[in-house]
Amino acid sequence: MRVLVVEDEARLAAALRRGLQAEGFAVDIAADGQDGLEMARHGGYDAMILDVMLPRLSGYRVVRQLRAERHWLPVLMLSAKDGEYDQADGLDCGADDYLTKPFSYVVLLARLRALLRRGAQARPVVLAFGDVELDPAERRVLVAGSEVTLTAREFALLEYLMRRPGQVVSKTELLDHVWDAALETAPNAVEVYAGYLRRKIGRERLETVRGAGYRLAVVAPGD
Repeated sequence: MRVLVVEDEARLAAALRRGLQAEGFAVDIAADGQDGLEMARHGGYDAMILDVMLPRLSGYRVVRQLRAERHWLPVLMLSAKDGEYDQADGLDCGADDYLTKPFSYVVLLARLRALLRRGAQARPVVLAFGDVELDPAERRVLVAGSEVTLTAREFALLEYLMRRPGQVVSKTELLDHVWDAALETAPNAVEVYAGYLRRKIGRERLETVRGAGYRLAVVAPGD
């Protein structure tokens, strides 16, 4: 397995290389974000260990650019920035995992192996289906390029449907995943919120499949 380490602290980068090579990995090092981005694009790596605070391009910008280019290289972000918002930012911009310095080398290896098991599957930061885009981190929805304001429940309903593009999703499944199972929910809650959502995103974008559930539909330009 080939791993790219993007780390500007030379001693740490060398230590990571020695440790990973001892575990049988082939390791390349980049000392700044720009070089790391170019190597990640073209190097055929199986995973990347990426520092946050880097010269030229930050780790955040590197992973955002890769995801914007639909490059799904698994990324373990490694940083001395240990605040909860720092970690949330790293994961929201497209990293698959986040480990703070100082770190346990045993834990780093375990997390790296977990990333490699999952592989380079598509996992976009922004969900898109037809002309609808949904950004879970920013809580923003665009329909045909225009921003639409949704309530928390409407947003959750649309997000769940967008994570199953083109699939028919039953009312029972929506109740289980969009509503709090611990609270009593009216049986017609899905129909009510589907109606609210249709009024905001366009009726033609949310189909009712009689007797089965709901499905998002792609609207042709000009419809």
